[in-house]
Amino acid sequence: MQTDAFLWMFLPVFVAAGSALLSYFIMQARMEVALSKERESLAAARATINSQRITMEERVRAVEEATKRQAFDDFLQDFRTEERSYVRESKSLNAARKTMVMQERLFFRNIPLSNWIEREMIVEEDLPIEQLPKASVFTLAQGDGRLPVTKRLEEVPPRRPEPAPALAGAMNGMRPTVSAFGAQ
Repeated sequence: MQTDAFLWMFLPVFVAAGSALLSYFIMQARMEVALSKERESLAAARATINSQRITMEERVRAVEEATKRQAFDDFLQDFRTEERSYVRESKSLNAARKTMVMQERLFFRNIPLSNWIEREMIVEEDLPIEQLPKASVFTLAQGDGRLPVTKRLEEVPPRRPEPAPALAGAMNGMRPTVSAFGAQ
């Protein structure tokens, strides 16, 4: 009888311990499932954050490049050239020459960066035919071996030209022009 009493006394304890172990393992399995779901959502969130970070870095880089490009374009817009031209006549005993002088200088906003740079172009030259150069830098020889310029010079008798009033008036009336750097 003592064993029966002992059995009836410890049987609820064994059942309680067994139920506790069973509920512990069930809860442990449920916690692992919940933990795996949380890890999965955390991994998805990290992947989203990483992709957004990479996208944001690329956008920032693109905006920086565009800003640098725009700043450089604005900087170049501040450069400009100023041009002016006039006619220069030089006369000597046996020759007269008219040249058109073009002067340019470079500005940054209102600050000149260079001195005037001159280029001369001959408009009229009155030399005797013997003193005119016979050869040209360009080889434009025609069938008989003469250059078209020398043919023309042989056809026209030499004379001292009078100043062309239209050309002189047009050159004297020209004002200096200002153009943007690189724009013509």
